[in-house]
Amino acid sequence: MKFIHITDTHLVAPGQKLYELDPLERLGQCIESINRFHSDAEFAIVTGDLAHAGNELAYRALRVAFGTLRLKTHFILGNHDSRQHFFAEFPESPRDAGGFVQYTLDTSIGRFICLDTNEPAVHWGVLCDSRLAWLSAELERGRDMPVYLFMHHPPFAVGLKRMDEISLQQPEKFAAIVSGHKNIRHLFFGHLHRPIGGSWHGIPFTTMRATSHQVALDFVMEGVVPGSHEPPAYAVVLADADLTVVHFHDFLDRTNTFIL
Repeated sequence: MKFIHITDTHLVAPGQKLYELDPLERLGQCIESINRFHSDAEFAIVTGDLAHAGNELAYRALRVAFGTLRLKTHFILGNHDSRQHFFAEFPESPRDAGGFVQYTLDTSIGRFICLDTNEPAVHWGVLCDSRLAWLSAELERGRDMPVYLFMHHPPFAVGLKRMDEISLQQPEKFAAIVSGHKNIRHLFFGHLHRPIGGSWHGIPFTTMRATSHQVALDFVMEGVVPGSHEPPAYAVVLADADLTVVHFHDFLDRTNTFIL
């Protein structure tokens, strides 16, 4: 199975720039690349911060942009998003009984569980008791199949001081639920705007650079987020019953290629 992971599009109103970049133009270039090289993928998942300030015009532009992608697209929310404005533009988007953007995709390789860590007016991530109860129930329903988790905020620190302050709060509650399920194959998330991989409680994880601006690799700076104009990326994921492979593609890289 092949699918695409995209994160942190940070759209603003069309025609506006963000940190000297046009995030809508960059998203268009990302979609053009996927259409050209990976239109055989089954779908794409976008792990939050769809809009930079929850702007209604940004979500309208998001719908138009992804309307050109030749794949079905699934969205989850990040800390920069507005749940109200997202649902106004995407009323068909699935939600759980509490109104959170949480849902399950049963695929040919297993269960994909998508979580909503958005908490209005703050930048850190939250999974309240209601959201955690939903996750626990979905994991129980999928106990006999491989499970892949998708969320915006990482549930652990990565060494980027300010980003670690605004990761998932009370991660021990999340850990207590997922650690009892040995069938979780991979955790995908966004938020960090950096290519990072590893394992947490035995669960492999990956995240990557945004389609918009990036966070610089700086383990010293405190209190602020160091920005960067490193190249944007998306991920191509190849997975089957025994293997998960994540390829990061810097879609604006124009480095010459040749036959070795």
